[in-house]
This record gives sequence, structure tokens and C-alpha cells, in this order.
Amino acid sequence: MASSATNTWIKTTLPSLPTSSPTTLNKRFPSYPNSNSNSNTITCSLQTLHFPKKYQPTSTTTTTKTTTTTTTTTTSPARETKPVITSPSETKHPLPQKWNFLQKAAASALDMVETALVSHERQHPLPKTADPRVQIAGNFAPVPEHPAHQSLPVTGKIPKCIEGVYVRNGANPLYEPVAGHHFFDGDGMVHAVKFHSGAASYACRFTETQRLSQEKSLGRHVFPKAIGELHGHSGIARLLLFYARSLFGLVDGSHGMGVANAGLVYFNNHLLAMSEDDLPYHLRITPNGDLTTVGRYNFNGQLKSTMIAHPKLDPVTNNLHALSYDVVQKPYLKYFRFSPDGVKSPDVEIPLKEPTMMHDFAITENFVVVPDQQVVFKLSEMITGGSPVVYDKNKVSRFGILDKNAKDANDMKWIDAPECFCFHLWNAWEEPENDEIVVIGSCMTPADSIFNECEESLKSILSEIRLNLKTGKSTRKPIISESEQVNLEAGMVNRNKLGRKTKFGYLALAEPWPKVSGFAKVDLFSGEVKKYMYGEERFGGEPLFLPNGVDGDEDDGHILAFVHDEKEWKSELQIVNAKTLKLEASVKLPSRVPYGFHGTFIHSKDLRKQA
Repeated sequence: MASSATNTWIKTTLPSLPTSSPTTLNKRFPSYPNSNSNSNTITCSLQTLHFPKKYQPTSTTTTTKTTTTTTTTTTSPARETKPVITSPSETKHPLPQKWNFLQKAAASALDMVETALVSHERQHPLPKTADPRVQIAGNFAPVPEHPAHQSLPVTGKIPKCIEGVYVRNGANPLYEPVAGHHFFDGDGMVHAVKFHSGAASYACRFTETQRLSQEKSLGRHVFPKAIGELHGHSGIARLLLFYARSLFGLVDGSHGMGVANAGLVYFNNHLLAMSEDDLPYHLRITPNGDLTTVGRYNFNGQLKSTMIAHPKLDPVTNNLHALSYDVVQKPYLKYFRFSPDGVKSPDVEIPLKEPTMMHDFAITENFVVVPDQQVVFKLSEMITGGSPVVYDKNKVSRFGILDKNAKDANDMKWIDAPECFCFHLWNAWEEPENDEIVVIGSCMTPADSIFNECEESLKSILSEIRLNLKTGKSTRKPIISESEQVNLEAGMVNRNKLGRKTKFGYLALAEPWPKVSGFAKVDLFSGEVKKYMYGEERFGGEPLFLPNGVDGDEDDGHILAFVHDEKEWKSELQIVNAKTLKLEASVKLPSRVPYGFHGTFIHSKDLRKQA
């Protein structure tokens, strides 16, 4: 089962061959029939890149060496480094060199089964939502790790108030896909820019999940990919294949199968990387701005279930509020919170008829706002050849209102909000004079377009949703006028105001989808939109709003955003004044930063108290 083949598919330079070349394409990805053209090429506006050399198996039980070198202080972006040692408290999985005869025989037989499965899969076209040639092309493609690089070139002047580290999560698959792959399936990688006295450093590292650690020891991808692979009969086959390998002790999923690639939160002196399919992972920022993985984090044994990637940190109480959902067994949804010192409340089981995607939720001063929407999980769909992620057109979307300190869900109030699917909710607040809770979110149509291929163009409309606690009715309206309507996804409000009434939202201009051409500062009351554009052939991701303090104006702060120049093939971090939308500084980065997901900022005074 261990592989000794070298995989050289990540590079940080622009390929010399055009992406329209079938020769170029076939060297980089497995050959699949094209589902929508009569040529062997795929129509895509994104560049395609190679992947890095695989990490090779070693005979040690604590760490793995690359085929090139161990960790050094080099800043060459093409080098790979030794992975961080995971927490010694975790149970270690057996390495191939220690397999017994039965295990080796089983590994060989199951590898043959997988080869036959892949051969069968390649005879059928992949949907764009699972085709790696689309999902991880161009600057969506992964990069190698990069150790801390100091004294980066800066254009302009970094504001004195910015002292600390900006960290952003993203999906970065270590191994080249052999079958379906969705962008969300990639291994978690965190990019960090540390600021000190007007200077900046940069580093990026994989989050050393249990999944990634085992795949490194095997030298290949082996865990099933939740979105790209688990659909139809081949998805069932891949699950059975994984369970068979588990039965023989070749892999171990009992200590988590998540990728930790979506969210980041700094809470109780812990930097946590999260994806909703696992527990969080505890990361640490080193004094020189590098990153290490401490291990899978269960809040000192208190957390027994997964936690979604968007927990909410109340800026007043400093409590952390979270949800956990299960796609297999009841209870399908649970709510819990942590006190500022990390003590967990008992779970509140929220009754749902079926497992539902709960990627995000909202808090107000007194309540938790839970979306129960039309994208659901139906594993039975795989039996008939479909995807387990389903848009249920017969279901009526609704929001549940639950007291933050509730001990059970008996008093939870549900309010219908038909045809409403918000992948992200930016804020919510109470208006007691109207008996209403106001929710700000981006309503996405088609609701399942991120997961399932469809002909209709995606729209993400920033909306105000009002939930009347007295009448049990809801209203919804676009915040921006129809003439100025743009797709807005990924962003935030001033986090010092989270759960309270806010005037401004800072959101990514997700055009042309799925790229981000700039960000918008939106007046949530008037609908006025002020845009900051990155420029021709320059794209970014989530804008992070960093307030200058607690007591200033709501928009007194800066926007931090990674920006990539697709023409020059270079990346930078831009720092923009949030009041004036004027660029104040740009930090030139030593390697490419792929488009990614969500981030946070940790101030220097908080870094000094890291656990």
C-alpha cells in the first residue's frame, strides 16, 4: 500500500505550457472523458499547476522525511520540509514497515481493488464540482510548505497599530487526486503573516491532522474525500474500501478524519483550525512567525463530537458558542458553549427530522440563531447513483431562536423563511421595539450549486432577514439595489460588534465566480456600496476587518487581504484603510498564496499568552 513513486505536481512558478494543451493537462491529472465538449481539453479560465513531491514513508514512528531534506531555515519556495510532530498523546497508527503478513496481503489485495475502481471511474465523465482539473486549477492549486521568511519587502508603511499575526486557512491537497476532488476536500494549510515594529514575516504550514499524518506515512492519499469522491456507487465502494483497510489495521479513522481547512479562531489562548467534520486542531505560532501543530484538541476531554468551522466568540461575554451536526445518527444537531476559561456547557440537543448542512449560524446579545435550510444529507441517494448532498425543494427553510444559556431546546422558536439558503451569516441583532431579530446573510441560489453541478448561474445576494418573535413570521429583502447587485460571499462585520447592531459589512466581491476581484464595504442600513478592486488579473479572498480599538468608530480599522496577480504570478498581502478604502501598505510574499477560506488576527499581547 505504501507508494515510493515521486509526485512532482506542485510548483510555485507558472507552467510554460498553456492550459489549453491536452499534453499539459494529461501530464497533470488523471485522464477522464470530457462531459461537455468534443475535445480532450477542458474549458477553464484557471491555470493548472503541478503538485509537490510526495512525502515518503520512513521507519520511524514519530516523524516523516521528505525525499529532499529535513527542516532548515531555507526560504526557497520549492523546498519541502519535515512535518511537525503530532501530539504524543494521540494513538499512533501502524506504519507499513510494521505490518504483519496478513496486513501486507490485505493491503496488496485492497490496492488491486482500488486500481480497478479508479479504472472504472475514469471511464465516466466527472462533474465540474468534482473534477480536479477545474476545482484546483490556477491559483486554487496547492503549494508546498514555506518556513518563516523574515523582513519581507513592503510598499508603503504598515500602520503602527498592526502588531501581531494574521492567519488564514485554506484547502491544499498534499497528494494528487486519483479520482474526484472538490476544492473543499483539500488538506488544511494555514498562511501566517506576522507584524512587528513595521516589519513582516511569512510562513505557511500544513495542519498535521491525524488523516494527513497517516497519509504521509503511506506516501499517498487513502482517506475518502467527503465531497469529491463520496457520490454514487463508486462513493459506496470507496467507503467500503476504507472500512476494509480499517478492519485490517492499515488505517485508523477513530482519531478523526477531518482536514481542518476552513475556519480559525483564537480562544482561551489557543489558536484552533477547524472543519466541521472533526474536532479542532490546536496550532501554535512560534516566536519567529512559523506555525506548528500541537494536536487534535478536545478542550481537555470535554468535547466528544465534531464542531463546525464557524463558532461565534461573543465580544462582551467572551463565551465561545458552537454547533455540532451529525449526518448519520440522531441527534443530528447539538448546541454548546464554552466559558472564557474553556469550560464547556452540557450539549443542547436540537431535534431535526433529517441531517442538515449547518455550515454557519449567528448570535445576538441573548440568542443563538440556527438555520435549518434546504440543503440536507441523504446517504440513500448514493444507492441510486446520486450525491448525498441534496437540495430538498419540498422542505421549507426556517430559523430557530434559542436562548444562549438554554439547557434544552424545549423553548426554541422556529420561524419559516421560505426559499432561503445562506451558506454564511454575517451578523444578527435584536430589535426588541419590533419584537424582531435581524439576520444579515448572503442568500445563495441555486442552494446546492457549490456541491452539485447545475446550469443556472450562482447568485449570492446580501440580504436582511427579519424574524418576528411575536407573530412567528419572517420577511427578507436584498440590502443592495437591483441595479448595483453583485455576488457577495466571504467576509465579516467588526467583530467587536458581533451580535449587536452593525452598520457596515466587509464582503468579498465574488465575481467572476468563484474568483474574488475585490471587496465591498456595504452600508447595511442604506444599501450603499463602496468597492475596492484589486486590479486587472488580480484576485483575492476573504477580507479581514481589523479594528483599531474597541471604542472608536465602527469602521475605524484596516482590511487585510491576500491578493494574487495571475499575470505576474506573484502574491502579496494588502492593508487597506477601512474608512477611506485607500491602500496603505502591501507586503510582497516569497511564494504564491492560493485562494482560500477564513482567517483571524491575533494581537501580540495575546500571542504572548499562547497555550
